[in-house]
Amino acid sequence: MNAIKVKQCSSCSTPFDCGDTTAQSCWCNNFPPLFVATTAVDCLCLECFKKASSDKIDDYINSLTPETILDNKVTALPKAAQLIEGIDYYLENGNYVFKSFFHLKRGSCCGNGCRHCPY
Repeated sequence: MNAIKVKQCSSCSTPFDCGDTTAQSCWCNNFPPLFVATTAVDCLCLECFKKASSDKIDDYINSLTPETILDNKVTALPKAAQLIEGIDYYLENGNYVFKSFFHLKRGSCCGNGCRHCPY
């Protein structure tokens, strides 16, 4: 795509900008490519896409076992240029709390006793 289009979210019906230009990529390109929302008929707005991605990530993390966690497909994802609120972290009393997905991307436990460490 070489143009921004106004689309309507297939989940909540909110209008939003979608597409790439020569100057920048669509915001959805910042999300993990592995966890696309499969129930959507068309594009989703930022909030619905974030929720659908977070749900898919949580389902994947919950499917991991002690035998499979060290060889998970998340560690092979390209490194993200920026963290995404709701996917990598959430804010609690002004502090960043990293979610399981953030820790899983590292590939091992850091040993700090993190609240959401999946290892």
